[in-house]
Amino acid sequence: MDTKALRRKILDLAIRGQLVPQDPADEPASVLLDRIRAEKQKMVKEGKLKAKDIKNDSIIFVGEDSLHYEKFADGNVKCIEDEIPFDLPENWAWVRLQSFCTMSNGTAKRNGADGTHTTVLRLADLGEDDIFYSGTRSVILTDEEIAKYSLSDGDILFIRVNGSKENVGKSYFFEGQPFPVAYCDHLIRCTPSTVLHGKLLSMFMRCGYVRQLIGERMVSAAGQNTISQPSLGTILLPIPPHHEQDRILQKLTLAESFIEQLCEAKHELVKITERAKAKILDLAIHGQLVPQDPADEPASVLLDRIRKEKENLIKQGKIKRDKKETIIFRGDDNSYYLRTGKLVESLEDWRLDALPETWELCCLGDVCDYGDCINVDTADIADDAWILDLEDIEKDTGAVIKKVTKAQRSSASTKHRFYSGQVLYSKLRPYLNKVVLSDADGYCTSEIIPLKFDRCVLPEYARYYLMSPTFLAYADRCSYGVKMPRMGTADGKKAIIPLPPLVEQKRIAKTIELLFSQLTRISEALV
Repeated sequence: MDTKALRRKILDLAIRGQLVPQDPADEPASVLLDRIRAEKQKMVKEGKLKAKDIKNDSIIFVGEDSLHYEKFADGNVKCIEDEIPFDLPENWAWVRLQSFCTMSNGTAKRNGADGTHTTVLRLADLGEDDIFYSGTRSVILTDEEIAKYSLSDGDILFIRVNGSKENVGKSYFFEGQPFPVAYCDHLIRCTPSTVLHGKLLSMFMRCGYVRQLIGERMVSAAGQNTISQPSLGTILLPIPPHHEQDRILQKLTLAESFIEQLCEAKHELVKITERAKAKILDLAIHGQLVPQDPADEPASVLLDRIRKEKENLIKQGKIKRDKKETIIFRGDDNSYYLRTGKLVESLEDWRLDALPETWELCCLGDVCDYGDCINVDTADIADDAWILDLEDIEKDTGAVIKKVTKAQRSSASTKHRFYSGQVLYSKLRPYLNKVVLSDADGYCTSEIIPLKFDRCVLPEYARYYLMSPTFLAYADRCSYGVKMPRMGTADGKKAIIPLPPLVEQKRIAKTIELLFSQLTRISEALV
């Protein structure tokens, strides 16, 4: 279930007066607005507001022709029927935001010499829906500045400027704190009239209708997007009767609680699907995912064939014998060991003892050209050639998010040449699990190792093995570097790969693909 869409739909119903039933006994919203106007006039007389603060206030009404009109403080009247987006219940009313709220920008002060250390909210303190107070900035403000910029319980904060258009105009309801809290100049404070629920107003300001109006009023320049107080103030809002506000807020709070439960359940289901994929890969490389067929040619026959071919090439002088040749053998304790030259290491950490009889263990470097990369200068690459970078690969899935050509990507570093059908393994931050089966020729960053496997190993099977929890754990143990951990070539070559018969590799790869496809559909349905 799309919980974001559900939130939008519920808010849309609420702002249209369709979320809760109307009560004819409720005092109409028009009476509320009359009270607000009287309240603001009183504040002007008391010096709490200036006359300029209410000069743009207006009254919206329905004329004898059933059209909507707006009467301004100077007496002018204008038809605004083209601004009315939808019909409202009879006892609701339309009003400009500025007519029932006071607004002001925050402090631009970043430090001071005299005054009191005061918490000042910044953009970094605003989450998706909440305000966070751990890590807030303390600024020295004078008593006058504290009085001017301190937030009160029920205030609403709007993001005034941001690099993301989605964030501009986003609203946050402020609930009082036991200490003074001010706000920075990237934010606008809105103080609604006491006869209106600030929390409900904050919710209304997040609905699709209002977000569209904010987008129309937004100004973009130099990578920043801004909405001003006057522009925000002209937004047209529907206002329900006071008692209906209570009912709507209660309903929205209940719905939000339900949606949060859905989000938690969805998150847990996503984690379950991720664990299921890891378990599938674990079963696959231990010979427990598909049944064995006694008629399959054992993997040992394949490896013997490869060794003989290798010996012939050595005799012919076409390749040299590796002085650090690796051999896997069983010790007297029936456990597996790896001999590299004179060095003998236990393979106990791999936990690959209980494999089917037709399977074999070998080193990754014995069945592929790990580390034998073809380096190419970027200047020698055609403009229309595919250039693969780490940012183009989705973590954990190995899916290529986008294909970028040399002409589209500015890069002068040396690249590795790769070919269609090769497995592309990211040695940088291996925990991100970025492993790709290439479907075309191209070039990649030197942080990616192209692997060409011998014909005894199916590339699809090899890719799934490199994505398995067993290999990830090995890569994590071997990685060096704190900020940018990598797995070295020598460690990559001596990684242990369990090798099934070739036809079983095909069955394994096909089964994994089918199961992953089903789990992916489940995950996508949860988004």
